[in-house]
Amino acid sequence: MPLLEIKELTKNFGGLAAVSNVNMELGENQLVGLIGPNGAGKTTLFNLITGVYEPSEGDVLLNNQRLNGKKPYTIADLGLSRTFQNIRLFKDLTVMENVLIAMNSKNKESFLSSVLRLPSFYKKEALLEEEAFRLLAIFGLEKKAQNLAKNLPYGEQRRLEIVRALATNPKILFLDEPAAGMNPQETADLTELIRKIQAEFKITILLIEHDMSLVMDVCERIYVLEYGRVLAEGTPEEIKGNPAVIKAYLGGDL
Repeated sequence: MPLLEIKELTKNFGGLAAVSNVNMELGENQLVGLIGPNGAGKTTLFNLITGVYEPSEGDVLLNNQRLNGKKPYTIADLGLSRTFQNIRLFKDLTVMENVLIAMNSKNKESFLSSVLRLPSFYKKEALLEEEAFRLLAIFGLEKKAQNLAKNLPYGEQRRLEIVRALATNPKILFLDEPAAGMNPQETADLTELIRKIQAEFKITILLIEHDMSLVMDVCERIYVLEYGRVLAEGTPEEIKGNPAVIKAYLGGDL
């Protein structure tokens, strides 16, 4: 049984079908790419899966549990986490505070314990800070834990956003154009980082990205969207050699 299953998913905005009859499957510990030009429906599909939009038709199933109609925070608690095209950090909070906010769902202290600041409250807080610091260390951000997020270089802000997503302990991580705005060295570092994430956390990753060299390098399977529909699905080699994909998207770049 797939970890995530998308069945005949459709989203209409007025008379426009931004996503139409999309079927996808993601298994455990897979790294899957989602490509297509601007306007193909990639981010709309992410928003449907993560609860930002309600599907017009079709189903999203996580471990055979239907996600339709659930709020984004509920879906996050169930194991889906994401980053965004435009970085959405709390820029006037510290690096550590950004991660701790994401870990808030793990803090199950009672209201009374929190208000009275009982010893159990401080113990739980210390454990969360220890876990947050461990995550930051994996991504080389531990020395900047007390820096304001807005003072980080662009590439490190991207890394912090990924750390924050991982802090929710997801089963599946959705990365929405993580290389956007990066220079070649930052993109190369990101490529290694994505590999490290999968090796370290053993989670499924779905990657939207326009940088074809990154997608072809790290993904084991790729879905191609055209006008909201799945045009092709296969391994990187199969996608490279697919005439319809080459004609529609890739030209001679690959």
